[in-house]
Amino acid sequence: MNEILAKIDNIVWGPPLMVLILAGGLLLTLRLGLLQVFRLPLALKYMFKNEEDGHGEVTSFAALCTALSATIGTGNIVGVATAISAGGPGALFWMEIAAFLGMATKYSEGLLAVKFRTVDEKGHALGGPFYYIERGMGAKWKWLAKTFAFFGACVGLLGIGTFSQVNGISSAINNFFDPDMKMTVNFAGIGEYSITVIFASLVLTICVALVLLGGIKRIASVSQVVVPFMAVIYVMLTLFLLLYNISRIPEAVMLVIRGAFDPKAVTGGAVGSIIIAMQNGIARGIFSNEAGLGSAPIAAAAAQTKQPARQGLVSMTGTFIDTIIICTMTGFSIVITGAWQVGLEGVEITTYAFNTGLPIPAVISSFALMLCLVFFAFTTILGWDYYSERCLEYLCGRKAGVLLTYRILYILAVFIGPYMTVTAVWTVADIFNGLMALPNMIAIFALNGVIVKESKDYFKKLKHK
Repeated sequence: MNEILAKIDNIVWGPPLMVLILAGGLLLTLRLGLLQVFRLPLALKYMFKNEEDGHGEVTSFAALCTALSATIGTGNIVGVATAISAGGPGALFWMEIAAFLGMATKYSEGLLAVKFRTVDEKGHALGGPFYYIERGMGAKWKWLAKTFAFFGACVGLLGIGTFSQVNGISSAINNFFDPDMKMTVNFAGIGEYSITVIFASLVLTICVALVLLGGIKRIASVSQVVVPFMAVIYVMLTLFLLLYNISRIPEAVMLVIRGAFDPKAVTGGAVGSIIIAMQNGIARGIFSNEAGLGSAPIAAAAAQTKQPARQGLVSMTGTFIDTIIICTMTGFSIVITGAWQVGLEGVEITTYAFNTGLPIPAVISSFALMLCLVFFAFTTILGWDYYSERCLEYLCGRKAGVLLTYRILYILAVFIGPYMTVTAVWTVADIFNGLMALPNMIAIFALNGVIVKESKDYFKKLKHK
């Protein structure tokens, strides 16, 4: 099964899709005049300053936190580790390139989401790629909108939203409490598992169920508290590691740059080509920040705002925080400590980096990392349920029975996630990511003129204020 999935993954994430996503980001970067550089200070200001008389369900900051809850997760801790272990240090370089260009893409997605959303008389907002495809490109493209919505629901249920996050949580907890697998039992006849994994899956399933039954407002309220708090703790911990090993940073930078263009020189032949480094870096980068995927605009559409470009700027900060800051810090921690070379897998790589790179007892650094991963992944599970339900709502309408059935399936997927192999989990997630990105990027290309016009009009008004 792993071999079959790997072949499908290589087809989906082949050069055509990578070129499409990078070309889209490059086109928007050029047409918007390096907006991700020159408008970043304004974007960071808007991130905390909510619009007073905007229409929508939640504040701009809450919408951003909902989006960040779905993006800041295992991709930042486990995804970076798997990218570097498979593609060498050069994968981090391509992750950064994808993120820089992705900031322009994420801005565009947020702008289009607000411009083409629908808000009913009760204030219920629905928007995202399915609406900017149908309303922006025309009704004849509704089939493409439905394709996106279908894959969006699948990504949540079978990819980013459940299996990969829960697997990351259970692995982290097991590595901390029972690394030698001394407390194992035969679970449901499917194999030997640590009691910590079984306990973690049960507790997590109950917590997820309690939050999901409260809908978007409960998801947003939880995300507003947990995401900023855990992000700050993780950044401080990683920054401490980098400062403690500051003398090794120049060497790590050279490894990353050389590895991007000559992987064999850095890995000793363990990584075959630039394409492998690019594929791992770009795929994991998109998994982490979701620029081009079309997920974040679903949350952006719920923001209380009248200005599409304003929300686009707020959305853009998500990629900056997620990849440019958090993934970069994780990546350099792994490269500096040589964790990518010791033959470990998944979260064990990042745990090794923290244990060897920090001047504190390994038990403390392991516990702190485990805690960050658990909360990051937990909020990602919540955020992706929201995305998936909005996709389902577009496909089937606001049918309470359909949405309740989906939530039950989603909760069941959370429960079984720990019992799947790491390789299969990440490969399935990659496949659905790619299938979801394709219709969204077609829409971004088709509507780039609308994006540019709306942006010029907005920034022109700001000048005259």
